[in-house]
Amino acid sequence: SEDNAFDHRSSRPGLMHGCGHDGHTAILLGVARYLAKTRNFDGTAVLIFQPAEEGLGGARAMIEDGLFEIFPCNEIYALHNWPALPAGKVGINPGPMMAASDRFEIVIEGRGGHGAHPYLTIDPIVAAGQIITATQSIVARNVNPLDSAVVSICSVQAGNPGAMSVIPREARLVGTVRTFRRTVQEMIENRLRELSSSIAAAFGATATLTYERIYPATINTPREANFVADVASAILGKENVIRDLTPSMGAEDFSLMLQGRPGAYFRLGQGGAESGCILHSSSYDFNDSVIPIGAGILAAIVERSMPVVD
Repeated sequence: SEDNAFDHRSSRPGLMHGCGHDGHTAILLGVARYLAKTRNFDGTAVLIFQPAEEGLGGARAMIEDGLFEIFPCNEIYALHNWPALPAGKVGINPGPMMAASDRFEIVIEGRGGHGAHPYLTIDPIVAAGQIITATQSIVARNVNPLDSAVVSICSVQAGNPGAMSVIPREARLVGTVRTFRRTVQEMIENRLRELSSSIAAAFGATATLTYERIYPATINTPREANFVADVASAILGKENVIRDLTPSMGAEDFSLMLQGRPGAYFRLGQGGAESGCILHSSSYDFNDSVIPIGAGILAAIVERSMPVVD
């Protein structure tokens, strides 16, 4: 539920998406209006209004629906607002921008019973607790410190709060894995499976891992990333363009488009993080003042990549 008080806050409790995709849409509409009016480019510009970036894989659906067959593209570019950067600044790098996003679920099966007689049960909660602790060793003891990875268990479900004396039959853990390298991704999946099954077996229980690869890592191609940085520098001044922005462990399904075409994803500074206006927070608000900046950079990318030759 949105905590803001301004007039354009969400009018429906429990339905607020604080990430700025409305602002992104406004930016691309601005690009469309400008390019249609000026026509100062020689070629075809495809403006992609991609839905369902947050978890539902809109990019994958568009690609499977023939996006690049219907609208052939030689290069592809995208932006996302970034509260951690001040308005008027842009951040990019010529490699990884965001991590791969995976979902895992571990179901521990034991034998339920009375809480007063635990010796007659196989307690899945005890096994789950040991698995939770052990998973924190995966990154610390298996991932090269020069690589980056995250393993987070974000949901623990077992038993019923209204049944204080019932040891449940099942416990369920749900979490996310974030990586940049495929080899690290595969190693973490294997370690999760090995640790959970062996720890559960030590308690007489069983554990089943379901591992889903949601989005791959968002990795810019160097030529296109440097091109974006050059374009942004010409518009904003080189002092306002960060060419080696630290990658984020968040994820982005534009990564799927980058697997099919060379291109680059950059961050448009909008400020606000210092006051708590961060992505996905209940107080987030898109900074409308950066709309012309984002639109200007995207339009310039089109014009400079397909210049009109007299």
